[in-house]
Amino acid sequence: MLGLDVGVVIVNYNTRELLRRCLQTVQASQGVTLEICVVDNASTDGSPDMVEQEFPQVRVIRSPVNGGYAYANNLGLRFFGFGTPNAEPRPRYALLLNPDTEVPPDALARMVAFMDAHPEAGAAGPKIVRPDGSLDLACRRSFPTPEVAFYRFSGLSRLFPKSPRFARYNLTFLDPDQTYEVDSVVGAFMMVRREAIMQVGLLDESFFMYGEDLDWAYRIKQAGWKIYYYPEVVILHVKRASSRMSPRARYEFNRAMWIFYRKHYRSTTPGWLDFLVRAGLVLKGGWRLWKEMRRDLKNARCSAANGRLSGGEAASETSRPAPRT
Repeated sequence: MLGLDVGVVIVNYNTRELLRRCLQTVQASQGVTLEICVVDNASTDGSPDMVEQEFPQVRVIRSPVNGGYAYANNLGLRFFGFGTPNAEPRPRYALLLNPDTEVPPDALARMVAFMDAHPEAGAAGPKIVRPDGSLDLACRRSFPTPEVAFYRFSGLSRLFPKSPRFARYNLTFLDPDQTYEVDSVVGAFMMVRREAIMQVGLLDESFFMYGEDLDWAYRIKQAGWKIYYYPEVVILHVKRASSRMSPRARYEFNRAMWIFYRKHYRSTTPGWLDFLVRAGLVLKGGWRLWKEMRRDLKNARCSAANGRLSGGEAASETSRPAPRT
């Protein structure tokens, strides 16, 4: 499709009825050209068959395995030409959208208009509400630095929701009806500019079901783009039951926090604070996470040792004086 405004990527895992309603609302969008790709993560509830039968214009990609949220989103992004060598992505914007969301008819057009009016914006997200009308706190966030994460995990952010210091993770001290530049919006509805994706690449598939949106936002911001929370657009997030904090989900959340910390903050964190961060994550994530952290740290030490060895050999070669003539 020429002149494509938005490529919508929806990752599905056993949410057939919610997905049906989501697709109905997206297809009712007005004032924007769009194409939809549903990536199914090995569902067993007939979701992909339903999409093919009831929404024939939607592209369905069936993954043979549940490779996680980042993995599946990347399949959809590649369908639109992102991350493909020597290919120009077709849409001007990519939209990551959860299957348990519902969007008003003008939502996508208004988000596109906002992005068009803010060429410095690499990504943006709307105000997201729950079925009871309450704000989905994840829709605008700060990066989980060790300090910000401590305030969240210690409960200080909940005790002092209006504190600019303690409530930084979910930014609850900000007016939810005002537009702000933020660190990150949530992958449940995350519109990203084509040029930003081409610059920073696709989602990091080390993350399974949490943290990949924060990591993408971090890389987008590091590349010089801005990210905006835009509450003039409001969408509904049903928050399917399967996303609640089961033991597996709790493990994956804390694992994602470990990956993000290790990737972006650990190298500049003092040793004593690094110990406290890791101890806190183990308390939250349990024995399985502790074993994974030990393995990661061992691999990092081996890589560093190999790097020093290679560097030393290279240095000895290059620093060897030239023979006298």
